[in-house]
Formats: sequence, structure tokens, C-alpha cells
Amino acid sequence: MRCPRCACQDDKVMDSRATKEGAGVRRRRECLNCGHRFTTYEEIIQAELKVLKRDNTHEDFDREKLRRGIEKACWKRNIRPEQIDALLSKIITEIESEYDREIPSVEIGNKAMAALRQLDKVAYVRFASVYRDFKDIEEFISEIRTMGAKKR
Repeated sequence: MRCPRCACQDDKVMDSRATKEGAGVRRRRECLNCGHRFTTYEEIIQAELKVLKRDNTHEDFDREKLRRGIEKACWKRNIRPEQIDALLSKIITEIESEYDREIPSVEIGNKAMAALRQLDKVAYVRFASVYRDFKDIEEFISEIRTMGAKKR
């Protein structure tokens, strides 16, 4: 590692700690040339995941796009930002553990809907209405009836 002060590449690690629930390492280093102390972070870089869209095109998986969709579904609901972050982390962890290079967009939507269904029923219906492209009120009513039947 190159020292940010003198650019020397000789250093020693003073302390190492796990970060992000074990997904990374924080290292405190000291330059052997000038004695400057600095911190570095290491984390696993996931292979870029591609999304296979319904029209058979591919695009890069965009965590922020998924976040925006979930946030819109949760708008004006009694849902804290920490809950959205936890939900998003859960979905992304599932995706990254099940798929290496490519994931169908349908799977992303299904995972988001399943997670939202457990968190908030109204947010779930909002997300489903956009994701499934509801055309009229009958589709909303049908989805709500389906939710009621599954509850029983």
C-alpha cells in the first residue's frame, strides 16, 4: 500500500478489524518511511450482475433502481428508512447468493414483492401494481382478495 503522505510502499499493519458484518476488513497502517498512520478498507468485489429484461435485453443490475422502486412503494407509509435498508440488503444478499452472472428481472420483482408483503401490505400492493402493470381497479381488487385468501 502506498503511503498518502510520502508515497513509500513500505508499511506495517497496526490493527485489522472486520467491517460490514464480515464482508470487509478495516486496516490501520503505519508507513515505515515517515511514520504516518492511515486507514485502508478491503472488501469483496462482486462480479457485475446482468439483468435479463422481459424483452430479452440485458442491463447492469442497479441497486439504486431497486431502492427507488421500493421507496416509492413505501411512500407515506409508517416505514422507517432503516427498514427499507434492511429489506434491500436482504433482497440483494439473496440475489447475489443465488445468481452469479445473470438474473431475470422477474426474479428481482418477485423477491421484492415477497419482502414487501411481509413488511407492509399496502406497499406490497403499490409495488405489485407497477411491477405487474395493473390496468384497472379490478386487478387491484383481485390482488387484495388473493392476499386475504392466503392469509386464511
